[in-house]
Amino acid sequence: MIAKVIVDVPAKQTNRAFDYGVPDEWASWIEVGSRVGVPFGPRIIQGFVVALQEYSDVDPKKLRMVAQMLDLVPPLTPELVELSRWMSHKYMCHEIIALQAMIPGALKAKYERMLSAASEFTHSEVTAEELAIMDYVVQKGQVEFSALTEYFAGNELVIKGLIRRGLLNERQTVKDRMQPKKRQTVFPPSDLGAIASYMEQIPLRSKRQKDVLAFFDLNPEPIPMSELTERLQISSGTVKSLADKGWITIGDVEMMRDPYEGKSFTRTQPLDLTEEQQKVFEPIVASLESLERQIYLLHGVTGSGKTEIYLQSIQHCLEMGRDAIVLVPEIALTPQMVDRFKGRFGELVAVLHSRLSQGERYDEWRKIQRKQVRVVIGARSAVFAPLTEIGLIIIDEEHESSYKQEESPKYHARDVAAERALYHGAVVILGSATPSIESYYSSVQDNDRIKLLTMEYRVEGRPLPAVEIVDMREELKNGNRSMFSRQLYDGIEQRLARKEQMVLLLNRRGYATFVLCRSCGYTAACPHCEIKLTYHQRAEMLRCHYCGYAEKQQLVCPTCGSEHIRHFGTGTQKVEEELVKLFPGIRVIRMDVDTTNEKGAHEKWLNMFRDRQADVLLGTQMVAKGLDFPDVTLVGVIAADSVLNLPDFRSVEKTFQLLTQVAGRAGRHQLPGEVFIQTYNPEHYSMLNAQQHDYRTFYHTEIHYRKQLAYPPYSHITLITLAHEQIPILVQAGEAIVRSIRENWRSWALKNDLETTLNRHLEHYLEILGPVSSPIARLKDRYRYQCVVKYRGELPVADWLRKAMEAVAEQVEKNKMLISVDVDPQSMM
Repeated sequence: MIAKVIVDVPAKQTNRAFDYGVPDEWASWIEVGSRVGVPFGPRIIQGFVVALQEYSDVDPKKLRMVAQMLDLVPPLTPELVELSRWMSHKYMCHEIIALQAMIPGALKAKYERMLSAASEFTHSEVTAEELAIMDYVVQKGQVEFSALTEYFAGNELVIKGLIRRGLLNERQTVKDRMQPKKRQTVFPPSDLGAIASYMEQIPLRSKRQKDVLAFFDLNPEPIPMSELTERLQISSGTVKSLADKGWITIGDVEMMRDPYEGKSFTRTQPLDLTEEQQKVFEPIVASLESLERQIYLLHGVTGSGKTEIYLQSIQHCLEMGRDAIVLVPEIALTPQMVDRFKGRFGELVAVLHSRLSQGERYDEWRKIQRKQVRVVIGARSAVFAPLTEIGLIIIDEEHESSYKQEESPKYHARDVAAERALYHGAVVILGSATPSIESYYSSVQDNDRIKLLTMEYRVEGRPLPAVEIVDMREELKNGNRSMFSRQLYDGIEQRLARKEQMVLLLNRRGYATFVLCRSCGYTAACPHCEIKLTYHQRAEMLRCHYCGYAEKQQLVCPTCGSEHIRHFGTGTQKVEEELVKLFPGIRVIRMDVDTTNEKGAHEKWLNMFRDRQADVLLGTQMVAKGLDFPDVTLVGVIAADSVLNLPDFRSVEKTFQLLTQVAGRAGRHQLPGEVFIQTYNPEHYSMLNAQQHDYRTFYHTEIHYRKQLAYPPYSHITLITLAHEQIPILVQAGEAIVRSIRENWRSWALKNDLETTLNRHLEHYLEILGPVSSPIARLKDRYRYQCVVKYRGELPVADWLRKAMEAVAEQVEKNKMLISVDVDPQSMM
C-alpha cells in the first residue's frame, strides 16, 4: 500500500503529495485523513495522508516507509481533506496550511529528539564523565534530548561527542502538543464476595485498609484516588498496599475536560412561532428535507426572534438524524448564546472558541470526532468540525468581519460553509439585522444562489428604539466641551433615577488616543510601527495596539523638554473616569481587550451586569452585538465617526452595521428604549439610515457608490501586501508582480478577443492599483506596500497571481521579504 502524504513543510517545493510505503501492520489502520510521522531528509516530520493507492512511480529502492502512526482514528475526514485542496486553490495557500487549520492546536506537531545508547560499548571507550551519561541513558532506555542536556547541564559538548562517535543514537519522533487528561482511579475488587475474607486477613494495626474495603463493600464503583483518600481521610499509600496484594486495582482513566462542568442549564422548550417566523421557518424545513444545498439570508431586525428560528431548525435537523454547526462571531460568543443552545439541546452541544483552554478545546473536539455530540457552536474555526452528517450550518451576524481569517489560510467561514454544504447537501442560514452588502446583493438578484427571508418586526410587536442623532459641532458651539452631549447626560441621569440600565459604546480602548506636546508638536509614536501610541492610565503606560510595544508615561517632551505634554482623544478608560466624576455612585463595568483578556472575564462581567450589579456596560464593539438584557433602556454611542473615517471602502458599511447593532440592545423587552448617536457627521447617510433602522435605503445608496467605483459586489478584489525593511526592494517586487499580472491579462484577452480597457461596466474587466504604501505604512519594523487587483467575470486571476508569485519567488527568498495574498479581503488596512 502506498500513502500519498502532504508533509509539514510549508514551502513551494513541498506543496505536493509525497509517496511513502505503509508497513503491513498498519495497512488496515491507515486511512485518508490519518496523521503520520514520515522520514523527510534527515528528520521525522508530521504529515497528512491525502490518498491511498496500490502503486507508486517512485523507484522501489528509493521509496521510504511511514515511520509513525499518530492516530488510530483519523482526525480529518475524506471530505475535509478534499476541502483543504479547494482552500489551497481559492485562498492561494500551501495545502499543509489548510490542513493544519482544521485540527485543534493540541494536535499540532511537537518534534522530539530521542537519544538511546548504542547496543554495545565498552567502558574503556569512555571517560568517567561520559560513562555517567551513558549509564543514565541505558537505565532510561531512551531519553528526550532536552531532558538529557538539562539533567547534565554544562556537559553539552560531552553529549555532542558521544552522538558524533555513534555511542548515542539520535531518533526524532512526532508527538501531539497535548495528551488526553487522565485521572488515577481505584477499582473495587473484581469479586465483591471476597471482601469479607480479605478483611479477616488484615492485621489489627492496619485499620485504614479495612476502611477502604468496607467502603467498596457499600460503594462497588470505581472512584478517583483523590476523592477516595479525601473521603476516608487516608493516604494513597494505604490504597496502594491493598493493590500490591492484588485485592483492588489502581489505573489511569481518561477524563474529558468540560469547560461548563458544574454549571447547570435551565432546559427550555420550543416557543410558539409568530406568523412572520412561521413564514420564514417553513421554506427552511422544506430545504432540509430535500437534502440539497440551499443558502438562505435571514434578514431580521434586532429582537425579531432569529435565535428561535435557529433552535427550531436545528431540532428538525436532529430529528432527521443529521448534525448542525452554529457559527457566531468570537466577540458575540457570550454565555447568553451558549445558555440558549445548551438549555435546548443539553449534552448534545459542543462549544469551540478561543476563550477555552487548549485542553478544553481538544476535549470538545474529541467529543465531536467520537460522535458524542450533534450540535457544534463556536467561532470561525468551528466550521471545520469533523461532523460526517451535516444537515445545517448557521452563521449568525453573517456580516461580521471576524469570520475572515487574517493569517494564512485567509479563508472566509461563509465560503467554507457553502462548500461543506455542497458536499453534504445541507442548508446554510446566514442571519443578520444588517447583512453584508455582498450577501444582500446576491439574495436580491434573480438567481438561486442565496434566497432572501425577511423578518421586519420585533416579537410581541415591541417597537424599535427611538434614535436621536446629536450634532457634536453644535454642542461645541454652545460651550459643551464634555464627551457627553446634553441629551446623553440627561438620559443617563434619568436612567439612574429610574434604576434602569445603559450600554455605552466607544470603539477605542485605552485612556487617550494620542500624546501631543503643545510646545513643539511632538506626538508619541511606536518605534516599530507607523502608529501613534495609546495612553493607558491605570498602568501609566503608552502602548502600541499593533505590535505590543510599551513605554512609560512621558512627563516632559523628549524633543524640546517642555512640560506641556498632554493626552488627547478619548478611550474607554477615560469615559469610565468621566462617568464616575459626573455621576457619583454610578456603577460601571468596562469591557474591552484590556479587561477581558483573562479566561472567563466575558462571562464574569456580563453575569454581573445581568444581576444588576452595575448601571452602565461600557465597551468597544464587543458590547454592540448579541446581548439581550431586559432592563437596558438607553444606548449611547460616544464617537460614531471612529470607523467612518478609515481609508477602507467598507468603512461606511461597518459604521452603519455597528450603529444599528448597538441600537438594537435597547428596549428589547417591556421597557421602551432610547438611543443617542454622537457624531460630527450628522448628515451622513450611514447615520440617517441607522436612525431610521432602515437597511434597505442604506443598501440602495451604498450599492450605487459601489457600482460607480467597481467595488464588491460588482467586482472581486485580491489584496497583495509586501513587507520588508527597505522600501526600494518592496517597490521593485511590487512592480514585477503588477507587470506579470498585466502581461497575462493582455495575452488572455487577446486570445479571447476581448478589450483590456478600464471600462468598469464591461463583462470582463481587470484593474490593478499600486504598488503603493499601505494605509499602515510600517508594522514591526517592516515597511508595507500593497497592490490591489479588481476584476469582474470568469477570469483565471488565481493562475495569474501564482505566475506573478513565481516571477518574484527568487527575489522574495533572497531578501527574506514577507508577502501575503488576501482573496476577498475584509480590511484594506
